[in-house]
Amino acid sequence: MALFAVFQTTYLLALLSLRTYESEVLSEPLPLTPESLKVSVNSTCQCLHLQWTVHSLAYHQELKMVFQIQISRFKTSNVIWVENYSTTVKQNQVLHWSWESELPLECAAHFIRMRSVVDDSRIPESGFWSNWSSWEEADAQNLLGHDPLFVFPKDKLVEEGSNVTICYVSRIHQDNISCYLEGVQIHGEQLDRSVTAFELKNVSFIRKKGTNVFCKMEQGGVLGGIVLFVSKVLQEPKDFSCETQDLKTLTCTWDPGSDTGLTKQPSQSYTLFESFSGKRTLCKHRNWCNWQVAQDSQETYNFTLLAENYLRKRSVSILFNLTQRVHPMTPYNLFPKNVGATNATMTWKVHSIGNNSTLLCQLELLTEEKVIQQHNVSIKVNGEYLLSELEPDTEYVARVRCAYTKHFWKWSEFISQKFNTAEAAPSEAPDVWRNMKMVSGHPTVSLFWKPLSKVHANGKILFYNVTVENLDKPSRLEVLSIPAPARSTELTLDQCSYQIHVTAHNSVGPSPASVIVVSGDPGNEEVEKGRVNGTEDGFSVSWKPQSGDATGYVVEWCDGPQDLPCVLQWKNLGPNTTSTVISSGAFRPGVRYNFRIYGISTKRMAHLLEKKAGYLEELAPSDNPQVVMSNLTSHSFTLSWKDYSTESQPGFIQGYHVYLKPKAGEQCHQAFEKTVLPEDSVCCKYTIDNPEQKTFVVENLQPESVYEFFVTPYTSVGEGPLDAFTKVTTPDEYSHILIRIILPMVFCVLIVMIICYLKSQWLKEKCYPDIPDPYKSSVLSLIKSKENPHLTIMNVNDCVPDAIEVINKPEGSKIQFLGTRKSLTETEFTKPAYLYLLPTEKNYSGPGPCICFENFTYNQAASDFASCGHFPVTPQAPPPQLGPLTSPENLLKALEQNYMNSLGEIPAGEANLNYVSQLASPTSGDKDSLPTNPPEPALCSEYKMQMAIPLGLASAPPRENSSLSSTTLLGQGEHCS
Repeated sequence: MALFAVFQTTYLLALLSLRTYESEVLSEPLPLTPESLKVSVNSTCQCLHLQWTVHSLAYHQELKMVFQIQISRFKTSNVIWVENYSTTVKQNQVLHWSWESELPLECAAHFIRMRSVVDDSRIPESGFWSNWSSWEEADAQNLLGHDPLFVFPKDKLVEEGSNVTICYVSRIHQDNISCYLEGVQIHGEQLDRSVTAFELKNVSFIRKKGTNVFCKMEQGGVLGGIVLFVSKVLQEPKDFSCETQDLKTLTCTWDPGSDTGLTKQPSQSYTLFESFSGKRTLCKHRNWCNWQVAQDSQETYNFTLLAENYLRKRSVSILFNLTQRVHPMTPYNLFPKNVGATNATMTWKVHSIGNNSTLLCQLELLTEEKVIQQHNVSIKVNGEYLLSELEPDTEYVARVRCAYTKHFWKWSEFISQKFNTAEAAPSEAPDVWRNMKMVSGHPTVSLFWKPLSKVHANGKILFYNVTVENLDKPSRLEVLSIPAPARSTELTLDQCSYQIHVTAHNSVGPSPASVIVVSGDPGNEEVEKGRVNGTEDGFSVSWKPQSGDATGYVVEWCDGPQDLPCVLQWKNLGPNTTSTVISSGAFRPGVRYNFRIYGISTKRMAHLLEKKAGYLEELAPSDNPQVVMSNLTSHSFTLSWKDYSTESQPGFIQGYHVYLKPKAGEQCHQAFEKTVLPEDSVCCKYTIDNPEQKTFVVENLQPESVYEFFVTPYTSVGEGPLDAFTKVTTPDEYSHILIRIILPMVFCVLIVMIICYLKSQWLKEKCYPDIPDPYKSSVLSLIKSKENPHLTIMNVNDCVPDAIEVINKPEGSKIQFLGTRKSLTETEFTKPAYLYLLPTEKNYSGPGPCICFENFTYNQAASDFASCGHFPVTPQAPPPQLGPLTSPENLLKALEQNYMNSLGEIPAGEANLNYVSQLASPTSGDKDSLPTNPPEPALCSEYKMQMAIPLGLASAPPRENSSLSSTTLLGQGEHCS
């Protein structure tokens, strides 16, 4: 007991001493300066990490302190950051603090220092700062290499919309460096001689591989660059929900939003955490995750979904009861059984949930993707339901889905199955119509019917039966079977009336019969014609009600234009109907459609009641008529366009406009109105309001004037296209009188010209015959010369003439002898003289039996009184004293002498030389001697060449009582027969 008391006393004294020491220490303000300050650089996050201690603290002492940190850039005096850091400090504790720099640390040297102050309530007088620590330098440039250009930060990762500062470091200290962001130049701020910084604000996501930034030195082409990785902002998961299909596994799903994955950074990750159990699981998928339900019957779950990436974290939570989130699995084995024409039984199975839980299943029946029946069935494992009121030969789709009955959360997915009901006999008669026409004098009925709708066909129509019964002559029925899908047939009948039945057949049986009665009359009676107006819905057709026994009406029309083959259409209407709207997808604007309204009597015969025509939409005329101008006079002319068809126009023709351009200064006639054409030309217009009028007489015109006319039709929409005008010139007022005179004269001249043309050969022979061609003369064929086998035409320069004809010329004219330059003065001659040259041989005593021809080609004037013939020469006639004609020169001399002697006997006047041709007759015997008894003249064998001889060579003029005198001279070697 004493020992315990001693121990207690010792403990109390020690504790009192300690408290006294502590009170003294706390009451004394101590200068606790930070010590052992160290700075490190982290280029990845661009951070400065600081660590330090406070050694002045007492043993086991804890104080709350505030450390003030200063950061300078480039130099200690350039303070860029000041921050107070509060913490609790223990003795010898190493403190840490980090600072992230906006400017890349490699671009500038940083200097850090700090001081501290005690901020503890146990020390009341602790409000003064300690001394500053020494500056610590952090220079990342010391780790750079020797390249001339660097760009920072390297591989920086930021979120879209952030602000980023980049910089470059140049070792060459050049100012001509340009930087580009995705090819677009950017401008920055120069921090010192070698460093320039660029601030990029609100950077955007460009691509997963990053955004390119590079700088380029203009001199040397040095490049430096970085890749800036911009990530999309991590979004909070949406539509986070969890559910179960079997109360064993929970499936949680969510919408992850945009993918933030980059080449440098993977996609965001998702973690599922349950707060009641404290369990967590890392999800393998971006949008769903499975969670195993605990076996301890936990029903309430509180899930937190955490999404995170390199830059950010997002989370969302959900609280629910397990039994209220049951989503059953899809049913299976859905099959139809006992399928008939109007009913079918559907069976299916479901997956059980828990201990024989009840499911509510929904059975739907669809046709053509429309739900027509819906039924709810409660089952546990197997389901079955009878579907009724079905259509025969129809394809249906049955589908089933189920839900948890205890707590409804969601329907399961549908399971579907197609099936077809069986066929049945057609339930409705075909819609039948006919068209009557005469073919080769026989009435022919074209029978048409529409195919039954699927609802009424109750199966596939195989064929149609057409039964023809003669009502006037009862006889055996004629049945025609028309295979489907034919919709028409043609019947040739006589003048009798016939009743026709048409039925449609499928594999089960026939349909009810359609009955129609036709007669031999084609029904082309004249009825009232009218017009109908088209609307957006179609044509509104109405007619007068038929009094009496009408059982219905039929409206007939063609879908196509009139110039195309008719696609006959019709519409059956009840007996109390007097109007209907005809609609068709084939109707087009600007096309005329014709409608016929028939009344159906109780005997099933059709009678034409009315005809209608109309346009869905009228248009302006598409073309203009071909106008023929006739009856042109000096004051009028007639225009006509009788071949213009109005039926094929795109609207009802209401009339015509006649445009007339008069000559300048002429006013429009009172029947015309002045109008301005689209090309701003002024003309006169006359309106014809009767579409049947297709002639017009333009009157009150001026003679000898030019007019232009143009005719165009018009409808309720507008007139036809503006074509070119046709010019016409009115004649003079007296031109018709001149025409009556000129036309007979022209006719007579034409007749004379025709006659002359037909008698041209006769006129030529009588008035101007052809000049004979010597080369084509038949005389050449009579001459047979031994000396000259090659016959030629005589040349006047080489001719030895037989005679020369001299024609008187006026006094004073001169003749120059051939071969000489001597000129002689001619004297007048009253008659032509002939000179006949004879041979001078002494032994010649016979006459010269030669025939000479006068060539009138050289002198036509002498042909009237000159001629040439054969003249015998007697031996007693003295020959001229010329001597032998050995050469043309001797002959010319002799002729000249005789000419001079007889010159005085020639009367004064004109003297011409006319050339005379000689034909020698062939002789027998010696060619050097002449026969003493020459034979009678005969045809000469060849032409002798001609030569012009002056008149003076003649020995004596011919006697007056003689029409021809001649002297014959035969040269040596030339003989006549």
